[in-house]
Amino acid sequence: MIVLLAFLTQGFAQDPAPDRSATGGAQTLEDILKRQKGEKVDSTFRSGNTGDPASAAAMSSQLGTLGGASDPDLWRALRYGSADITVSSGGKEATVLMQDGGMRWLAWRKGPLATYGAWLLAATVVLLLLFYLLRGRIRIDGEKTGRTITRFKAVERFGHWLLAGSFVLLALTGLLTLFGRFAIIPLVGRDAFAPMAHFSKWIHNNVAWAFMLGLIMVFVMWVAHNIPNRTDLKWIAVGGGLLKKGVHPPARKFNFGQKMIFWGVLVLGVSVSVSGLSLLFPFEMPMFAATFEKMNALGLPQLFGFGPLPTAMAPHEEMQYAQLWHAIVAFLMMAMILAHIYIGSVGMEGAFDAMNSGEVELQWAREHHGLWVEEVEAAEAAERQADTKDAVPAE
Repeated sequence: MIVLLAFLTQGFAQDPAPDRSATGGAQTLEDILKRQKGEKVDSTFRSGNTGDPASAAAMSSQLGTLGGASDPDLWRALRYGSADITVSSGGKEATVLMQDGGMRWLAWRKGPLATYGAWLLAATVVLLLLFYLLRGRIRIDGEKTGRTITRFKAVERFGHWLLAGSFVLLALTGLLTLFGRFAIIPLVGRDAFAPMAHFSKWIHNNVAWAFMLGLIMVFVMWVAHNIPNRTDLKWIAVGGGLLKKGVHPPARKFNFGQKMIFWGVLVLGVSVSVSGLSLLFPFEMPMFAATFEKMNALGLPQLFGFGPLPTAMAPHEEMQYAQLWHAIVAFLMMAMILAHIYIGSVGMEGAFDAMNSGEVELQWAREHHGLWVEEVEAAEAAERQADTKDAVPAE
């Protein structure tokens, strides 16, 4: 994650300043050629040359309804956010008149983010299809008993489907927002896409609260069952029995694969929720400047060969970083959830019943969660024994 954060900032950072003595401090031919090639250009010779801050008010007075003097110091101060600007309405964001970092963000969003994100999802689907063709559906090996055992209670299933359903809506609306302009508009046109984008944004912003509630519910209900233990080593040693028929490693309520999904959803879900809240409330919840400052203090960027990360950001820059991070984490979650959906539906016989009715075939439970079945049966036997003792009249 640290390497990814540092890598993201490289597109927003700049190289060390070259020698500008030959140009009197102005930009050089090297700067112009780099900019034409799309390479990073050091801009500190301009961002730090905005004149005397005490004269900001005098410079601002040059801008009037009829135009004004083209003062280079003033325009540089406006571009790099150091001009003394006051507005009558609109809040802090209205004081940012120029923010050319948005072009770098847009290039990242349309380029690497969309490209690699699409490839990740496509590769996941292809790998799952290959796995299905090679392994087939994982069947119940033993003879079915015709009896069921309660796998999940109603409240557990509600929490799961609240989280799952909200995530599917968030994923679909997020993909529509990211790919709509160049994937959907050519198919349906701009007029048809406009209401789709409008309602997609509304759904995304509001369903997010259901997702966070579901995340809290599954954490409270299942965290105690997802603590790694020594039994997981046996599951790992045979790949969970996924690659070979008739192999059924011992497992309690959740096996190691399910624990990986649980902690992956939890960690990535919290991260995507926090970045989403930062996007909803960018001026109340900036998250990157403070994070970068702590990382710089620990020397983490330098440890991975990167320069110091930026710590002074306009609210718009915070939103740009938050949007990129939000989308990257969401893509990772979507790839992971695709694998989870596959195993829980067509990939394994009997698995869907666990979250559908909550009752699973006893033989399925013995094969995939044998230790858990033993615990449940032992608890039921103890309860029956206690009931029997209570029913015997005292002599």
